[in-house]
Amino acid sequence: MRCLILILLLASASVQAGEVVFYRCTDAAGALTVQNMPCPKGTQQQSKKVMQAVETRPPPPPLASPAPATLPHLVAAPVPAAAPEPPKATAVATAPPVPLPELFQCRTREGQNYFSETSEPPSRCVAMQVTGLDGNPNTGAGDACEVIRDTCTAVDPAQRCATWQQWVNDAESEWRFAAASQAETLREKHLRLQSLLAGSDCNTQNP
Repeated sequence: MRCLILILLLASASVQAGEVVFYRCTDAAGALTVQNMPCPKGTQQQSKKVMQAVETRPPPPPLASPAPATLPHLVAAPVPAAAPEPPKATAVATAPPVPLPELFQCRTREGQNYFSETSEPPSRCVAMQVTGLDGNPNTGAGDACEVIRDTCTAVDPAQRCATWQQWVNDAESEWRFAAASQAETLREKHLRLQSLLAGSDCNTQNP
């Protein structure tokens, strides 16, 4: 396959009018070259053609392209790492608050007041003096007592929480100042009353 290479060499971009000679050169490989100067040695000059030169003008300089607008260099702000979600609190089932039991204020025959969870506290037997048939107390034989029941009145529901708190405070004082033989029993009573008050609806009511 023969290759055709066309080389047009102009002496100057502003050549005056005149003759231009083109030479067709074929090298040993059969490649054909057309040029405006004699063929080099080792090639076959097949033909030449004389043409009237045409005055050429240099092409106008290319229009300068407007410089692209320079945009400010933007630096991407680092994206903060997402904060780990706090562990979800495990719901703990709690017993709903309950109303306190009804409370009674009782009074002994001797004029002493105390609180009770029942309107009928246990009766008491007060010892009586026994005399002989002649009325002499020194000759009396046997024992006798009088059964006494204390009178109790229900505490006003509006005052129930405050009264219970007073009862808890009284039970604590009674326990702390009790004799060693009764301290443990009174301590358990105080803890029971305090637990009932803490789990009641008194803690959810407005003062």
